[in-house]
Amino acid sequence: MKIDLLSGETVTSRLPELDRLLTDAVQNGASVGFVLPLADGEVEAYWRKVGAEVSAGDKLFFAAFDEGGRLVGSAQLALEPRANGRHRAEVQKVMVLAAHRGRGIGAALMTRVEAEARARGRALLFLDTSVGAGGATKFYERLGYTLAGGIPDFAADPDGRLAPNAIYYKRLNASTPGAQ
Repeated sequence: MKIDLLSGETVTSRLPELDRLLTDAVQNGASVGFVLPLADGEVEAYWRKVGAEVSAGDKLFFAAFDEGGRLVGSAQLALEPRANGRHRAEVQKVMVLAAHRGRGIGAALMTRVEAEARARGRALLFLDTSVGAGGATKFYERLGYTLAGGIPDFAADPDGRLAPNAIYYKRLNASTPGAQ
């Protein structure tokens, strides 16, 4: 497996694979901001927006590829641009194809996300996930993230039911907090 940091242009050039990844995640219950059934063009529009955010420098996009070069997972890191928050970043939409889960791909993506955050002077990461079947609370806890709290009925899971979220954070040993 290989994990690459992709450019915005590369993100949009891989739309079919990314569409498959996101659709697979939602169909398998991942709470990543979408509700079934997915509307025509909804997933592609989302990835085009992500590509633009990466091109603008607002977000980093990590892709996991199997030995055959097929995209099997991804993660995003939204960089806070404001002066009072340049020490932090938000982890977003960590996804792995259902057929490839349990192989350490998600953990490898998170390791790469954290390394890149440190390299960019980020000392604090945060994220949220759904509580219950569509969430990944145990996954983030195994990776050393601390539960900060949650909000009831925060978002609809893919089946449309409202679910609480869990908000996590992790302090990193960044060498230059506040850089970039």
